[in-house]
Formats: sequence, C-alpha cells, structure tokens
Amino acid sequence: MDNQQETDGQRIAKVMARAGLCSRREAERWIAEGRVTIDGEVITTPAITVTAENQITVDGKPLPTADRVRLWRYHKPAGLLTTSNDPHGRPTVFNDLPRDLPRLISVGRLDLNSEGLLLFTNDGELARKLEHPLTGLPRKYRIRVYGVVDPAKLESIDRGVTVDGVKYGPIYAELERQQTSNAWITVILREGKNREVRRVMEHLGYRVNRLIRTGYGMIALGDMPRSAIEEVPAGVVKKLLGERHKGAKAKPKPVKPGYKRTAAAAKARGRKPADADRRGKA
Repeated sequence: MDNQQETDGQRIAKVMARAGLCSRREAERWIAEGRVTIDGEVITTPAITVTAENQITVDGKPLPTADRVRLWRYHKPAGLLTTSNDPHGRPTVFNDLPRDLPRLISVGRLDLNSEGLLLFTNDGELARKLEHPLTGLPRKYRIRVYGVVDPAKLESIDRGVTVDGVKYGPIYAELERQQTSNAWITVILREGKNREVRRVMEHLGYRVNRLIRTGYGMIALGDMPRSAIEEVPAGVVKKLLGERHKGAKAKPKPVKPGYKRTAAAAKARGRKPADADRRGKA
C-alpha cells in the first residue's frame, strides 16, 4: 500500500482494486456478499477507509501486496468471451492467455464476435480509469458492413446520435473502401458503450459482419498476430494517462486533429472537397 494510504487511508474497494484482485465495482459486490474482513470482522459496506495498519482478508486469504502498475496489449481473436468465467463453458480470453502472467483485469470488453486490440492490467484502479467514458480516450475500429454505404449517413453521427433511448456521443466514421456487397469503414469514438459500434451502424441501416479494434488511446494493434500478448512499456503507460487527462478536457469530437475527409466522400455528398476539408478538421 502506498504512502498516501498509510497516512490518510483509502476506501477498501479501491485498495482491493489496486491489489489487482478485481475491479472496484467487483470489490463492492464482494464486500456486499460478506467475503471481505477487516481486522477479523466481516464488512458489508464499501464506505470504509483503511490504512496499512489494517489486516484485510478476502475469502479468508490476506490481501496480496500491490505490485507495480502494469499494462498489456493483446490481439483478441473472434469467438472468445471477455470474461474470467462463463457458466456455459464457452472459451474466454483468459483461457487464451499464457499461464505465467499475473492475475489480469481486462480494460473494457470486446464482444464474442469482435476481434482486435484488448488491454489488460494488474491494477483494477487503472482499468477503471482507462475504460471510463469520461476519460475521452479514442477507440479506433475497422468494421466491415453489408451493403452500399452512403457517406452522408456516416457524417450524420459526427455530433452524436440517440438509438432506442440511448444517447451516444460524437462518432467519426469514414468510408475506406466499397466492395461489391460489403464496405470497410473506419470508426473512432470516445465513450465505448456496450455494443456501441454495432448498434449505431444498425441504426444507420448497416449490419456489421466484422469488427476489429485497431487502437486504444495511443496504443495500436499494429501487426500483432492473433492471441499474441505483450507488455506495454511503463513510459507509454504514463503517456497514456497524460493523454487521458488531455482527452477529458478536449472537445468530445473524436476526429484526429487535422484529419480531412476524402474528396471522394465529399463528392458523394454533393459538396465541394474544400468544404468537406473545412468540416473535417477537429
């Protein structure tokens, strides 16, 4: 436990998350289930501050000493669930990870049929910070959809959209390539709500048949093979947190600074390319 906890103390759920046992939300649930004791007494509320002097156990075992904060990037294949335990016995990302790694927590999720970049950390507090919508970290995707795409429809979600009562923030979507019966689209967003890309695209009339996350903040998938995992250097983690603070203060429009929409897309919308360039700037 750090010096701040030793002097002023920290909430028990945060301490559990920092020890890498679980996320803060999971810690609160474990506490409500009576699985946590402080100095021999079972607690049922997370509204308790502890210091290094307190003896904490979870399921009868002492709370592990917090390791240094670490982060990994992983290339998730399609067909794996982002969960540590599936009651139906389906394969999970944790089954796919090397067994010599410490206990890891995923930063957000990718659904069963999605693939690409997934981050893992040994620190529940870091996971919570990186995945929270208010942090504003951009998530970048390449998606393939059925049908012929209208670039004007993609531009309509630049300032956000409401689907079935759920409000989504600004989403940048750009047509990469139109094929005979499919199209590839680049999507950048900052909230990462549950199935956000698929739901918004379905709202526009496009069914996603492949979804690949290619970036999370400054961390890119690159050419990592499927199922590969590698640790992110500590310096990059610090920069990522710096980007988090910058992103939280910036305008929510998830478009790269200086990014220009293509002349082809502008022509398809019936405007001059120069007009599209001015609209496309962040």
